[in-house]
Amino acid sequence: MRRYFNTEGRCRPDIHYMVRLDDRLDKIRRLYVDRGKYFVINRGRQYGKTTTLMALAEYLKDNYTVLPMDFQALGTDNFADGPTFVISFIEYMEEIFTRKAGLRDDVCMEAYQELLSLKSKEKVGLDKLFRGLSRMCETAKKPVVLIIDEVDSASNNQIFIDFLAQLRRYYLDRESSPTFQSVILAGVYDIKNLKLKIRPDDEHQYNSPWNIAARFNIEMGFSAEQIARMLQEYEDDQNTGMDVEAMARCIYEYTSGYPYLVSAICKFLDEDIPEMDGFAACGAAWTEEGVKEAVKILLNENVPLFGSMVRQLNLYPELKDVLEQILYEGQRIAFSPDTKSINMGLMFGFLKENDGQIVIANRIFEMRLMNLFISEESVRSDVFRQGQSDTNQFIRNGRLDMDRVLEKFVEYFRDIYGDNDEKFIEKYGRKFFLLYLKPIINGTGNYYLEAQTRDAGRTDVVVDYRGEQFIVEMKIWRGNEYNERGEEQLAGYLDYFRRKKGYMLSFNFNRKKDVGLKTIALGDRVIVEAVV
Repeated sequence: MRRYFNTEGRCRPDIHYMVRLDDRLDKIRRLYVDRGKYFVINRGRQYGKTTTLMALAEYLKDNYTVLPMDFQALGTDNFADGPTFVISFIEYMEEIFTRKAGLRDDVCMEAYQELLSLKSKEKVGLDKLFRGLSRMCETAKKPVVLIIDEVDSASNNQIFIDFLAQLRRYYLDRESSPTFQSVILAGVYDIKNLKLKIRPDDEHQYNSPWNIAARFNIEMGFSAEQIARMLQEYEDDQNTGMDVEAMARCIYEYTSGYPYLVSAICKFLDEDIPEMDGFAACGAAWTEEGVKEAVKILLNENVPLFGSMVRQLNLYPELKDVLEQILYEGQRIAFSPDTKSINMGLMFGFLKENDGQIVIANRIFEMRLMNLFISEESVRSDVFRQGQSDTNQFIRNGRLDMDRVLEKFVEYFRDIYGDNDEKFIEKYGRKFFLLYLKPIINGTGNYYLEAQTRDAGRTDVVVDYRGEQFIVEMKIWRGNEYNERGEEQLAGYLDYFRRKKGYMLSFNFNRKKDVGLKTIALGDRVIVEAVV
């Protein structure tokens, strides 16, 4: 069977094109399992946790007895009380031993049968379960490693907290009470936030029994080099003629290595884009233009990852507020893992730390969030409706007339918002331009905000429309010297994108300002500046 790119569940190297995990698995074994560490792999949805755990179980089996569990296999009823959980846990473990015959060879059958006999006991509790597990670990031929995926499934159950407390007790007393060599938990929520969900009051918010856990510091995302190695395997099979290194960099620029997003783009390039007009020729899909089309498809897909994003923002409005500050206002927010909204954004994978600042984790998340926020705003936004009504003025022969877009926005903004105070315009000016622009390019083009250049004074928006890119710097006026420096910065940015023409939208609070458009020549580059 031809290998393919997979976005549904676990990836397997024998049937899927995927980034090879050997280096990651070796590092986890050396730094954590061999050293007897207990730890948690916390990453956002569809970040490759399950694929990594299942590959790790296979990788460790020659040196360890690995017991892989998934708490999704246990329903809510299984966490009703201690005895119910104990029996459910043992039955699940028995099922695993039945499926994996090699496990039975690794343990003492007498100890194993003693553990199974607990199912017939009345009022059996966690204490008896752990004494049985300790006996099994003591008599096993190889050290036992417990892996539990999807621990979030147990997040609202006190019995799971009690289970963690028993793991902690045996860990601390492991010299006299044999126990697991290593325990690996995986899920989206940090263990201390599981505690938070059960007892949300401040007193118990961070009182987790899992304070024995080692800090897990293994990179789970993909680098451009890792993506290139995966693409090279594909190229060796398919002979598309793609520039592997350039394609890997392009995919990385949009995804920042988020595993699901990487696989999704590659899947569209392999399966969907070649069916589109202009991409039928061999290898035509595996180009920068093909990636843009794949991103456009992905942004319009109702995938579980994006559905989860919307749910989390509805649950945590303070996180949504932080994201809007970054996207709309260009705020530079200092990294602080102790700030709840930032901590939640990091945990869900929406945010990341970059040079002491918090930024959106990747360009695709940024675009999807912008689409979400603008869609919500558009229902009540006069600016969005104005953009809709003006749309026909801006598309000429299939091309976007950005000069005209800026000209009409300046007229509209001056008439409607020109008398507002500086604080209002500084907070909402750039947001209004994005609301105005969205319906003009909607369905045909996309835009994203360039994270590297964003600050409270300026934000660069990159607009893609039918294969043409427009670089627009939105900035707050800080005087002539600052403005000239901004022009030079934009000129340098044009060089990066290999463009000769750029745009600058300046929100100027000087009463003597010249409102309107003017053209500035900088060598062989041209900047059209719109002042409001």
